[in-house]
Amino acid sequence: MLRHHRIVHVDQYKELAGAESIERIKRKAKKIQHLHIVNVNSTYYGGGVAQILAPLTLLMNSLGIKTGWRVIHGPPDFFSVTKKIHNALQGGEIDLSRRKMELYEQVVFENSIRNQLDQDMIIVHDPQPLPIINHYRKKGPWIWRCHVDLTNPHRDLWNYLTPFIEKYDAVILSIKDYAQKLKTPQVFFMPAIDPFSITNRDLTQEEIDERLSYYHIPTDLPLVVQISRFDRWKDPTGAIKAFKLARRQVQCTLVLLGNVATDDPEGAEVYQSLLDERGERIIILSRQDGALVNALQRRAAVVLQKSIREGFGLTVTEAMWKGAAVIGGNVGGIRYQIKDGVNGFLVSDVEEAAERIVRLIKDADLRKRLGERARETVREKFLLTRYLEQYLDLFNSFETVYRLKGY
Repeated sequence: MLRHHRIVHVDQYKELAGAESIERIKRKAKKIQHLHIVNVNSTYYGGGVAQILAPLTLLMNSLGIKTGWRVIHGPPDFFSVTKKIHNALQGGEIDLSRRKMELYEQVVFENSIRNQLDQDMIIVHDPQPLPIINHYRKKGPWIWRCHVDLTNPHRDLWNYLTPFIEKYDAVILSIKDYAQKLKTPQVFFMPAIDPFSITNRDLTQEEIDERLSYYHIPTDLPLVVQISRFDRWKDPTGAIKAFKLARRQVQCTLVLLGNVATDDPEGAEVYQSLLDERGERIIILSRQDGALVNALQRRAAVVLQKSIREGFGLTVTEAMWKGAAVIGGNVGGIRYQIKDGVNGFLVSDVEEAAERIVRLIKDADLRKRLGERARETVREKFLLTRYLEQYLDLFNSFETVYRLKGY
């Protein structure tokens, strides 16, 4: 029986983030240790939101701030509607019928009964649980954290959601490009990674070899890897086309690794649509295995994230942390991570992606140079301590306001 259970404490970040930064975080956390905070989203795994919430909630608890995490539940029809809402927020089309709105609001209402949200601060993530605020009397601030690309949201949908959004005390968006006309104040937090997670911790060469061998992934040729949910916005079809063009000039193997989150009913459909492309040098896997993600990103000659919409792109951050040479779509949050030609490449089409793949596979020195700069970029800007501190600053600002109001 295991007797020693541990979680990552903020002190473990000192070597990466600096002692001064960690002491500052502790001082800010101490002021709000009396608070009880809860996060609400729609899945415990699959995608960047869960990847962030898992370590962030533990890190906040390690600082003495009682922090919980609730997940809403619903039938497949509900998640079919919320996926359409997600797509439309990113610029897709939606038939916003009365039936869809009734189903959406009814299931969220049912979840409001199951989840007694009477904590001091509530953080609701993305559109799935958004209307839940309608069903509570506020004890303290409510925050909506939207992780998707809001560059060009479907106007009818946005007009429908705005009355829910404006009941919140703050909206957190990933980048300023996503700012909207709202009565509610908007702040901007770019996501970040936990360097100590199974997905990101250091691996030995033997551990990398073991994971790749377990899944029968050949390593005799350079690996081109794309890791993301099976989602059309991630453009897995474009990644395959770019790889096939690159293969005319260089020998390599493509690995597309993804998963299907419980709140994304389109994921299985996208995965199935790709299977006819499988071959000796095109490997398509649906697995939830953080160690495999880690091993692939560390062994890859090239990591792709050829998204056509991207709220932020946490898989880009993860690969950059591992010193990988990353090619990302020139969209959304990826542009705030990659500086083209400095710590990776940004591309706008299949042909450009193929040309960069060829160039990187042929030039080991370039891969090394970009990878070293990429890791340093993450160390400076995208570690979880920075994200945590932004939340602490927001919580402390609310504490001042709400204390004056007598909440």
